[in-house]
Amino acid sequence: MVVDPGDAQPVLAALQREGLQLQSILVTHHHGDHTAGIEPLRKATAAPVYGPATEAIPGPLTGLADGDQVSLLGVVFSVLLLPGHTAGHIAFYADDIDGAPLLFCGDTLFSGGCGRLFEGTPAQMLASLDRLAALPAATRVCCTHEYTLSNLKFALEIEPDNAALRQYHARCLELRARGLPTLPAALGLELQINPFLRSRVPAVIAAAQRHDATLTNQSGAFACLRQWKNGYQ
Repeated sequence: MVVDPGDAQPVLAALQREGLQLQSILVTHHHGDHTAGIEPLRKATAAPVYGPATEAIPGPLTGLADGDQVSLLGVVFSVLLLPGHTAGHIAFYADDIDGAPLLFCGDTLFSGGCGRLFEGTPAQMLASLDRLAALPAATRVCCTHEYTLSNLKFALEIEPDNAALRQYHARCLELRARGLPTLPAALGLELQINPFLRSRVPAVIAAAQRHDATLTNQSGAFACLRQWKNGYQ
């Protein structure tokens, strides 16, 4: 299976190289960098497409809603509706793949960060992240972009004294220097280092208040962080 194929060519090359047949295409939301490869892959492989029922995904499509389950290659995935990045964004969660939970979360959660709010509100995105945070700590987080180092630069601005964050940053620098991905991320570690999962932590609230002196309560901290990150260099 392939998740969020923004480009068909790397997928087709991998199928040929590994001698594999594509059985299914999973899609988390409608943005072109997640969907542009669907039609070429469908034409080349006849693989069925599974995606959010409420978003404009190239059909034919098996539309999925919150709470649905789909069995693919012997693995049962639960569908989680996660509005925020887009209105109908979904994730695919499996309790056990090779001994641990696995999450395909698209652009909702990144290592050290979260997606921009193109169609949802801060409250919606925070609720979506809370839902992911409640998954088992051993969950492997498979997001769709390698944004980790830029996200961690911002996270260190928020919590410069976070020892787990500093250690993780050093490890990710080493991985990227070797041409290796930082992903999948570990949810348990994200709860220790990701400011968008930690917007209720006093140190994170204090950083948000230093950035925006008008912020008077913790409920606004997440929105402040997301807006701050939008323009952060």
